[in-house]
Amino acid sequence: MLEILKSLLFGIVEGITEWLPVSSTGHMILLDEFVQLSMSEAFKEMYLVVIQLGAILAVVLLFWKQIWPFQRKSDGTNKVLPGWIKEDIFVMWLKIVVACIPAMIIELAAGDYLEALFYNYRTVSIMLIVVGILFILVEDWNKKRTAKITSIRDITYQTAFLIGVFQLVAAVFPGTSRSGATIIGGLILGLSRQIAAEFTFYLAIPVMFGASLIKLLKFGVHYTALEAGVLAVGMISAFLVSVLVIRFLMGYIKKHDFKIFGWYRIVLGIVVLASFALFL
Repeated sequence: MLEILKSLLFGIVEGITEWLPVSSTGHMILLDEFVQLSMSEAFKEMYLVVIQLGAILAVVLLFWKQIWPFQRKSDGTNKVLPGWIKEDIFVMWLKIVVACIPAMIIELAAGDYLEALFYNYRTVSIMLIVVGILFILVEDWNKKRTAKITSIRDITYQTAFLIGVFQLVAAVFPGTSRSGATIIGGLILGLSRQIAAEFTFYLAIPVMFGASLIKLLKFGVHYTALEAGVLAVGMISAFLVSVLVIRFLMGYIKKHDFKIFGWYRIVLGIVVLASFALFL
């Protein structure tokens, strides 16, 4: 029962931090330092990635009409015409594939090595602070600019690739925040806050599914009843919390910028560094 409660806590933290630009991986690594699951190292390595599937299913639910290209249409009467492909959504997915290329190459080439090298509290703390400062600086600079891209369809393949390069930084350094890196990149490249956030959500779908599939294949298909329960609770709680957080964030950014998340990151990074310096 204790492990189930721990997994519930991990799921809640994942659901909150996956979509807010504060680094879900960083928070999960830090949480694991203080609330450790009493499971095998192989299971925990898989769990901390696959739990993200619950979070990504929230995006699929909330943005289904915007991401599913195979839809039916009506001719204005009660008659529903046969299925058809929405070209703008299909093109959007091609751009998302382009944006995934930089991180995919690095992950396949050196994913395990980078994970062993950088997945620790020092890297997380430093990147929390650095990216927090960047958020504040970029938002101050962005106030003087008018967004050039206010629709997903206006994102070019070149812009998509460059956003993917920003995402690459998050793939290498935990604590960066994948959503934080792509949102900062989007703002710099001229995307409005809402479109930068939306594209970040869509970009997460293949990234998280791909990362989870790799971890699941490495771990295998044999689970104990406890392992299956822990994984299920983590995913379900991450899903439910993610639905609430995504709705909150999309409403929040219509009237506010991201600077508050920058300040949060800086404070958290300093607290973590100080805590480990005192107690380790």
